Amino acid sequence: MKKIVNYILPAFSLMALAFSVAAFNEAKASNAQTAQPVENTESATPGQRVDLTYAAEKALPSVVHIKYVQNSKIKTVEVESDPFSDFFSDPFGGFFGRGNGGRQKRQVQTPRRTATGSGVIISKDGYIVTNNHVVEGADELTVTLNDNSEYSARIIGNDKTTDLALLKIDGNNLPAISIASSDNIRIGEWVLAVGNPLGLNNTVTAGIVSAKARSLGANGVESFIQTDAAINQGNSGGALVNARGQLIGINAMLYSQTGSYSGYGFAIPTTIMNKVVDDLKKYGTVQRAMIGIQGGDVKKYVDSQKEQGKEVDLGTMEGIYVSKVVDGGAAADAGIEDGDVIVAVDGHKVTNMAELQEIIARKRPGDKVSLTYLHEKKKHTETVILKNEQGNTNVMKHADLDVLGANFREITDAQKKQLSINVGIEVIKVNSGKMKDAGISRGFIIQKVNDEQIKTIDDMQNVVKEASTSNEPVLYIQGIYPTGKKAYFAIPLQD
Repeated sequence: MKKIVNYILPAFSLMALAFSVAAFNEAKASNAQTAQPVENTESATPGQRVDLTYAAEKALPSVVHIKYVQNSKIKTVEVESDPFSDFFSDPFGGFFGRGNGGRQKRQVQTPRRTATGSGVIISKDGYIVTNNHVVEGADELTVTLNDNSEYSARIIGNDKTTDLALLKIDGNNLPAISIASSDNIRIGEWVLAVGNPLGLNNTVTAGIVSAKARSLGANGVESFIQTDAAINQGNSGGALVNARGQLIGINAMLYSQTGSYSGYGFAIPTTIMNKVVDDLKKYGTVQRAMIGIQGGDVKKYVDSQKEQGKEVDLGTMEGIYVSKVVDGGAAADAGIEDGDVIVAVDGHKVTNMAELQEIIARKRPGDKVSLTYLHEKKKHTETVILKNEQGNTNVMKHADLDVLGANFREITDAQKKQLSINVGIEVIKVNSGKMKDAGISRGFIIQKVNDEQIKTIDDMQNVVKEASTSNEPVLYIQGIYPTGKKAYFAIPLQD
């Protein structure tokens, strides 16, 4: 699978971000390793040649092949109507108001889609990390090990913000990779990218760490490890390892003019991965802490002001310029104001937004942090409590349909014809719960929730899950009763 995101460089040349997916490699149970994080040590003695054969032998068995299947589906789409065919199929349609301004809704069958990707085994009992874009939207996931044994995989949880997903297969004594702290990697250190680029199984490519804490604007939270190890279509979801064969990142994308390797690759560091995996195991969703600011790198802000002919002196050229402080957030509690500059967190210097995001991505709502910032070029330090997106420190969990206290079924063709509707699910039973509290009764047909069309019960579940962890945990429901009466409801998901 491949995604390309365009960026404009200072020279205003167009480049692309190509998301690629990676593959499986030979594994033997006798080579199994524990997935406990271990300290990364120096990869080589200065001045000596680095032998990467050991790293390849240790890492290859832990990278697996993932087969993605999205089944064929019936989808309703709007198309431009053909006036001649419309006339012969319904010559009186225009007289009786059945037209739609030159557009028609028709049902089309989407093709069955398959793709291949990869993941990294991080525990002997079958937990696998990959990219979210490798598995998003899949109806079936099959993991194949190097001995050609196959396992059906289920998604434990996924996080679009970091582009990570956690899978689980039922296996024992699997070849789990050792995990090192990406904090300890150094620019210039040798690394290997392990995967299945361009359909070439069990491929490793070598390079160095070219930079740390890179931000490309592709994900909500990112602090990429940049490497010149060749990464192509088929590498995403694979392992970036150090010279000891320890995992330091999950390969996610490449930066290229052509969509194939001619630039740099980027990997999600294990410091972010470990926190996401732990949250998905415990809560099913990531417990994301917020400082409560909007802003960007100081240098980018100063440069943008210079382009407008304005001279700015913030007292530093490093840090995060705060363009807006969110009311009630941690930054507001610290006394930070618009125009201030955050320069350190817990005593650790931060020079750009990516570094700040990486530090905060390891935290949970309720954690205390020390924020150091410049206000009118004077340094201040305050200890604050981080909050979640909803402005509190509660554990956030995806709500299930059970919270609504109702049972549903997809509407029949007869109901569609009778009510002149195309989509919806019917409320067939209302128990005690939020739907009863809102006044929704049996027989009501839900057509839209939060502006999303509801065609299936899965659609309803997905909307409920997404809304439950948003900054506005409310369901805005539109629908119709069997009498043809339309109705609207607002259902808060939190008490």
